[in-house]
Amino acid sequence: MAAAVLEAPLATPLFSSKPHNTNFPPKFHTFPSKPTLLTLRNTHPHSCVANASPPQDPDPGSDPQPDPNRDRRRIVRVAWEKILRWSRSWRSKAKTDILQRTNKVVVLGGGSFGTAMAAHVANRKAELEVNMLVRDPQVCLSINENHFNCKYFPDHRLPENVVATTDAKSALLGADYCLHAVPVQFSASFLESVAEYVDPGLPFISLSKGLELNTLRMMAQIIPQALRNPRQPFVALSGPSFALELMDKLPTAMVVASKDKKLANTVQQLLASSHLRISTSSDVTGVEIAGALKNVLAIAAGIVEGMNLGNNSMAALVSQGCSEIRWLATKMGAKPTTITGLSGTGDIMLTCFVNLSRNRTVGVRLGSGEKLENILSSMNQVAEGVSTAGAVIALAQKYNVKMPVLTAVARIIDNELTPKKAVFELMSLPQVILTLI
Repeated sequence: MAAAVLEAPLATPLFSSKPHNTNFPPKFHTFPSKPTLLTLRNTHPHSCVANASPPQDPDPGSDPQPDPNRDRRRIVRVAWEKILRWSRSWRSKAKTDILQRTNKVVVLGGGSFGTAMAAHVANRKAELEVNMLVRDPQVCLSINENHFNCKYFPDHRLPENVVATTDAKSALLGADYCLHAVPVQFSASFLESVAEYVDPGLPFISLSKGLELNTLRMMAQIIPQALRNPRQPFVALSGPSFALELMDKLPTAMVVASKDKKLANTVQQLLASSHLRISTSSDVTGVEIAGALKNVLAIAAGIVEGMNLGNNSMAALVSQGCSEIRWLATKMGAKPTTITGLSGTGDIMLTCFVNLSRNRTVGVRLGSGEKLENILSSMNQVAEGVSTAGAVIALAQKYNVKMPVLTAVARIIDNELTPKKAVFELMSLPQVILTLI
């Protein structure tokens, strides 16, 4: 009966020019082939005429309403699938025989980062011999007998194929690659002492960041000159990376830079793994100068933290420091994109904002009122920014670049300015119009 009421018209239409029939109830006639006006109007919930039945489901054959969320998810899914397809295609074309053809890697230096990279390379291939040339006999004994670096990583077991020695000749003999992890200020004298054992074709992968204080040289100049071989293959490895997190196999990304594109690609294949991404670059100057100057800026960031100057001050200082690094680096021939990339801004953020940074720690203690000599004497690792600060200012003068933040750090290190006075002088600089350089 309800269906009949829904689909059947009244004897007299609701809207008609003729008078309504006053005989109620109206008579039902035969069912029409199409619904009348009554059928459509009674489906509205606020209609004055009572609905005869609930609204019917739409025709299964009709087009559904578009779902914006579904479309957005589909677009994101398609984009991700394209990335994965590109990744698979790239991996299928990439060469993987470099690691297979590598039998021995030597690491010069037994510090924290040298140890972490030795462990990383050793984990890449169980048959690979990784020799660490160390200075401390106790560290050498600890690595060989217990597989721990007792000085820097007493709680991290090293792979079985990592061996240590104090003999430069045996360490370098037959090496396919050399990871140089000696601090910058000691690199030249050290390399000169072992030059006779270095094969002229041995690729050097520099892990050291900084500038030589008296000569203003970067590692790209120090290594070939100390070895008396201007053609010594050279690669700079840099980027935001703490040794501890490398040892813990946490996801990390770094950059290898070389004028030799083929060599950069080779080192990329040697080092890249499931937890270490390696990008390549030809901008050796940009990668090295950013790696050196970020240590000085980290000291400034630490001073701000030690003085409790707040987040506004920290953001302003690091931003200004990034600009100063970019100004000098580009004057020296670096690419701006390198300074804003992984080995520039990426490394700056890590070093300036994280407590694991040695240079930042020096700054925090300076800002808290400690004397520099007391800070350095209590540390068992080198804070490269302390030595690099003076070299940076000499470079700034050479290239006629104003660097107020980094200059202030150098003056504090030289004990010519207190942190409090430095802040006052920086805040008193003229208010200038910001220009893009």
